[in-house]
Amino acid sequence: MLIKVCGLRNKQNIAELAQLPIDFIGFIFYSKSKRYAIPELDSTQVANLGIKKVGVFVNEKTEKILEIVDKFQLNALQLHGNESPSQVEHLKNKNLQIIKAFSITTDFSFKQTKLYEGLADYFLFDTATVNYGGSGQKFNWEILKNYKSATPFLLSGGISEVDIDSIKEIAHPKFAGIDINSKFELSAGLKDTEKIKSFIQNFK
Repeated sequence: MLIKVCGLRNKQNIAELAQLPIDFIGFIFYSKSKRYAIPELDSTQVANLGIKKVGVFVNEKTEKILEIVDKFQLNALQLHGNESPSQVEHLKNKNLQIIKAFSITTDFSFKQTKLYEGLADYFLFDTATVNYGGSGQKFNWEILKNYKSATPFLLSGGISEVDIDSIKEIAHPKFAGIDINSKFELSAGLKDTEKIKSFIQNFK
């Protein structure tokens, strides 16, 4: 089961998290987010990390995304807005792993994912909010039973240490991992390393 920790920007915090057995480390490059990584993020430190580095973007221009990819030597992109299939395909062809996020509402239809089949390596299902994630709120995980496509997915939205048993009960064949963020913070963008370490130990 993959583990992605998202919303980091503090140099020491990143160094500590990089020592943990996580699969993806995420940096938010959406200026309206309270976890916006620039200008605090150290590009040299990020470029040299031995973990897959994910840049999170919301409706950003392709040229700007690629500029940031180059500066921070990102391995993957999490596209959290209304990015078109053609833009996703273009970025995929830049040898980047793609995580396409979808905001889940009570009436969400998984037909929306069909346009991105074959273009994204993973889908990410997160709770719909005006701020595109990081709300600490869950959606009803029962809706995942309606997902029938081939692309593996990551689960996001308000996941905390109390959810371990519930996560383990999800038996969907395409369930690939989880994305944790706000429930493991001391403050916005500053993660509680010991809390995450304990969570991973119990989760694994």
